[in-house]
Amino acid sequence: MKKIAMICLFATMAWVAGAQSKEVPAEEPAHGAKIRFEEMEHQYGTIQKGGNGDCEFTFWNDGDEPLILQTVKASCGCTTPKYTQKPVMPGQKGTIGVHYNTNNVGGFSKTVTVTSNAVNNPRVVLRIKGTVQQDAAQTQPQAQPKPQPRTQIQAQPQMKQPVKAEVSRPVEPIKRDVVK
Repeated sequence: MKKIAMICLFATMAWVAGAQSKEVPAEEPAHGAKIRFEEMEHQYGTIQKGGNGDCEFTFWNDGDEPLILQTVKASCGCTTPKYTQKPVMPGQKGTIGVHYNTNNVGGFSKTVTVTSNAVNNPRVVLRIKGTVQQDAAQTQPQAQPKPQPRTQIQAQPQMKQPVKAEVSRPVEPIKRDVVK
């Protein structure tokens, strides 16, 4: 009897736990501003150092109230966003321009976070990716001038008269004691 009671208890606990893990999809509010982006990621591909690092994200207000972008922040100082400051009316579109500093050589993946009054998605993360390549002329080593062969100079004695050393005091011979 104890076994049957334990089995029923575990079955009931599993059923309750399974019922709690089911997510009920949140219904989208019927009224308010609703933001929709044409694309969420821009691929630059490979661009040359100092090249054009500009791109643009287009969005629409699919809601029935004005859409207001509250903040648009880049993940680092090498990325600069510019965006529509005025409210975007229902059915209208707006843009967010992003400039990446292409003087930074190498691969990059940066984000721009958009916070708005949209009821469907108040915080959107846009992404830019690519690789900045050093200019081909700068990557090849500079041609070094060929070294000139060294010319050997032989020293010729220039003295015509012997050098005389003068001593200011007389030199005494060194006395050494010899031990026997």
